[in-house]
This record gives sequence, structure tokens and C-alpha cells, in this order.
Amino acid sequence: MIRVLLADDQAMVRGALATVLGLEADIEVVAQVGTGDEVVAAAKETAPDVALLDVQMPGMDGLTAAAELKTALPACRVIICTTFGRPGYLARAMAAGAAGFVVKDAPPEQLVEAVRRVHSGLRVVDPALAAESLATGTSPLTARECDVLSAAKDGSTVADIAKALFLSDGTVRNHLSSAIGKTGARTRAEAVRLSEERGWL
Repeated sequence: MIRVLLADDQAMVRGALATVLGLEADIEVVAQVGTGDEVVAAAKETAPDVALLDVQMPGMDGLTAAAELKTALPACRVIICTTFGRPGYLARAMAAGAAGFVVKDAPPEQLVEAVRRVHSGLRVVDPALAAESLATGTSPLTARECDVLSAAKDGSTVADIAKALFLSDGTVRNHLSSAIGKTGARTRAEAVRLSEERGWL
């Protein structure tokens, strides 16, 4: 029996995934959570073989939860299952130790097969996303540039970002300028948008 943990903030999606997997004779859904913050605790309690994690969830995102889960329970194999098939997400998921990456609009039988293949020790990656990821390349942004762009999402001023990140105004301006250049954007708002679309943030 393959024991599966599901993490998705949308209850209807989570329920549908649980139903699809529960129809299989060799798969049992042992835990369902709605936030990334709950993943590790639920996994420690239920000892799943495979964890199916959404990327965008309240609190800790799925990529961070995947990395924490790999540290806490190395034997648990992680599949990122997301609506957002962005190339940057794939690279970050692999870096976090995920063994699989599938998109939610894939046919149900592909999801079931992904769970079985990952459980058997293989890696599973959506082929279209893998090709796009190779074409797009890895993120050119530094970790600090990502921090500054993330802090700029809500339209915060340079001074607000500097205060939040304990940086000088000049350093924030430099990071914003660099990120704008690397993304090919004209403004910081456009740099944020492009970075999110590519899965770099």
C-alpha cells in the first residue's frame, strides 16, 4: 500500500485528488492539510510514502515545505502538483528535493502513475514543462534580489523595503535596478510580474 499525504489550500481540489487516489487499490490517502505549515507535522504523525504538495499555499509555500519534509522525513518522496506550470518552479522543486513535478490539468491516470513511479524510486516531470524549463534556463536573480522583489510586490516604497529587510535605501535601489535589468523589465512592477510568471519568486 502506498501511503499518501495531500497538501493543497483549495478544499475542493484536495478532496478531488483524494477521491481519485482513493479509487486505486494500492494507494491510501493518510493525511490531508490545507497549508504548507502543517505538512511536516502531519507527515510525522502519519508516515506517508509520498507527499503531494501544491506550490502556492498560505503560510509556508509548497517548495519550502518540500525542503523541510526532505530533512524531517528523508524516506518520504515528494511530488509537486500545481496549477502553475512555471519553469522556475520546476528548478526550485528539484533543488528542494522533490522527485516529481506534475500539473493539475494532467489526466487523473497520469497523477496516479506519477505517485506509483515516484514511490518506486523514479523521477517524474511533466515533459512540456521540462522542455520549457530548458529553454528558459535557471533564474538569473540572486537570493537578495528575490527578497527585494518579493518585498516590492505590494507597491512598498524603497524606504519601506529597506526597513523590512534591514538594508540601506541605496542597496535596495541597486538590487531593484539589477533585477529589472536581468528580467528585461522597464519597471520594478514589471520585474515582479515577469519573475512570478517564470517561477523565480
